[in-house]
Amino acid sequence: MGSDTQADRPLPTVSAADIDDLLESMTLEEKVGQLVGTYVGHMGAEKTLEDAISEIVDDHVGSVSPFGIGISTRDDPKLAAETANRLQRVAIEETQHGIPIHIPIDAVHGHAYLNGTTVFPHNLGMAAVRDPELVERSGEVTGREAAATGATVNYGPTCDVARDQRWGRVFETYGESPYLCGELAAAEARGLRGSADNPTIAATAKHFPAYGQPTRGEDASVVEISESTFRRDFLPPFERVLEAGVDVVMPCYNSIDGEPAHGSKRFLTSLLRDELGFDGVVTSDWDGVEHLHQYHRTADSRRTAAWQAFSAGLDLVSVGGPSYAEEVCELVRAEELSEKRIDRSVRRVLKLKARLGLFDDPYVDAESATEAVSRESHREMSLDAARESMTLLKNDGVLPLSESLDDVLVTGPNADDLHHQFGGWSVMDDADLTGVTVREGIEAIVGEESVTYEPGSGITETEDVAAATDAAEDADAAVVVLGEDWYLHEFGPQQMNRATGEFPTRTQLGLPDAQRELLEAVQTTGTPTVLVLVSGRPLSIAWADEHVPGILMAYYPGMDGGTAVAETLFGRHNPSGRLPISVPRSVGHLPTRYNYLRHPTPIGADEHPDSYDPLYAFGHGLSYTDFEVTDLSLSSSTVGPAGTVTVEVTVENTGDRDGTKAVDLFVEDVVSSRVTPVREHVGFEKTTVEAGESATLSMSVPVERLAVHGRDYERVEPGEFVFHCEDETAEITVRTGRD
Repeated sequence: MGSDTQADRPLPTVSAADIDDLLESMTLEEKVGQLVGTYVGHMGAEKTLEDAISEIVDDHVGSVSPFGIGISTRDDPKLAAETANRLQRVAIEETQHGIPIHIPIDAVHGHAYLNGTTVFPHNLGMAAVRDPELVERSGEVTGREAAATGATVNYGPTCDVARDQRWGRVFETYGESPYLCGELAAAEARGLRGSADNPTIAATAKHFPAYGQPTRGEDASVVEISESTFRRDFLPPFERVLEAGVDVVMPCYNSIDGEPAHGSKRFLTSLLRDELGFDGVVTSDWDGVEHLHQYHRTADSRRTAAWQAFSAGLDLVSVGGPSYAEEVCELVRAEELSEKRIDRSVRRVLKLKARLGLFDDPYVDAESATEAVSRESHREMSLDAARESMTLLKNDGVLPLSESLDDVLVTGPNADDLHHQFGGWSVMDDADLTGVTVREGIEAIVGEESVTYEPGSGITETEDVAAATDAAEDADAAVVVLGEDWYLHEFGPQQMNRATGEFPTRTQLGLPDAQRELLEAVQTTGTPTVLVLVSGRPLSIAWADEHVPGILMAYYPGMDGGTAVAETLFGRHNPSGRLPISVPRSVGHLPTRYNYLRHPTPIGADEHPDSYDPLYAFGHGLSYTDFEVTDLSLSSSTVGPAGTVTVEVTVENTGDRDGTKAVDLFVEDVVSSRVTPVREHVGFEKTTVEAGESATLSMSVPVERLAVHGRDYERVEPGEFVFHCEDETAEITVRTGRD
């Protein structure tokens, strides 16, 4: 790992036989040490670098997560790389067998816990782009930058399907479509891992098998779903990413059907290993094993929790440290776990280290680390991604704004705050971040002298609404940038001095009072007003939809999101993003999903409110030009259950400027043996079309994608299916297998 780009890393030379020999020479304690990890930082309990070094030497710990390194060295990639090298040197030179360690990280949207790296839009924004190739390239950048600072495993891609807009981890997902989530997670995994002869960093599929529909939208709460829903909506992204290739799988915190995933042999062995054929490393989420006795109460002690997890199929307790190592050793000595079972897990861990070339060269070139994480080409890719993610929700003619405006008011808590713009899973300290805010992006286009900036409010606190209103009275246009700030999981850590339950929170999807007051005050002046949402979740903004003429969804757009927003507002960029998740009208309208299940309306359809009535639907997104989608055609009118359907549509740009159009393809199963969704998302494609021109888009749909899912089965049933794309439809008949 001596090169900043990993391009000249030699192929691994440690064979399976070498690993068997190494295992044979290891003591039980040394083996079990490979199955526990530790960390450096301040996550729950203080652990210093010296603590980690001691655990490597004295307790044989084989994995160290530098969650604190990204904080203490946030402005110094070189120091981060030197720290990783020091940890590796201790493992190589000061332990009996010289086994290198794993250094796992959470690089969720770039290597963002280290300042100066390339920070991409969060996954929800990347999903709006509808471009697997761009996602793959961003994964490659993330993998190379992370590896350059010494990381060996990334805890990504996220394969979770967001089925509850209240959930605090929606922004980490690729949205509500199982198909879209699977395609983009697979693309990210390909990018992260590099090639077989030039591996970069290990990729982790998380959080297996179902995380994205927690009860009440409460993070890690029980997931109550049927077997058919589980196999139709949650499992497909994992199947797709395992097919593409990942090295590690991480279970979810939740219990499903009464079984916590971290202690479930049904999920971790019968499903993951036996049915899906995964033979890589299964690592716990942070404290996931501890939760078995702390919260789930399926175990009465740490020792029982360890037994449950390893019996279920877990290989590695990510931050279990020496305490869990001792529990596992005691279980083996008491003949409650076999050493043969331990050997299987150790072999998987060592094989991964060998695949990454760590036995050959675990060190990185610290001198080149800063250059490796700050390449201009990487940053330009992040800007391109932010541009393409911009999703225009509403435009009553106010956009694009003219660059010749003399006075533009820029206001709102997210107008000039990079920390909010980055979102969670990035540097926690908001000082000296690298990037461009919305205010700075607008100033770069119209000139600093033409911009009036007034904060107007904080996320939840009223500041000086009167000053913003006075400025709006005199302005030619007002850009109000609202939304959410930096958070993780259940809207924490609470370093923002917020009380628990204060916005952002799962009980509130609308804008908080302070932001709503600012928006209403500015809009009331009569000045042309545009709302920009910098947010991790789709917020319910019914008042804004009714009263504000222009609304742009920017998600968490990353380091150069301010430039992307400004270019979109002023027409330098023509927006093409499409919502990857439905925007509900209110919390009371949940669940709001495009693929809801069919059901009766006993009092009559005319008296029954629409089951799917979002403020903005999945796939919604406007442009500054006009498109018509026509001529939906199928490659055949009939097809067998093992066949593939090629679907084509014509996209015509009927407007007066060039633009990019993405389309989503859906299918409806007319009659089936089980109740199926009103439509399933089965394809997407995009194209750039010049004004007055047209293009043909083609999408291939394997018939297996039309299968009916139930308990322990997945089958393609004969019958009629209807494809939908925009307002176009076409029918196809699936034959029986022996016609």
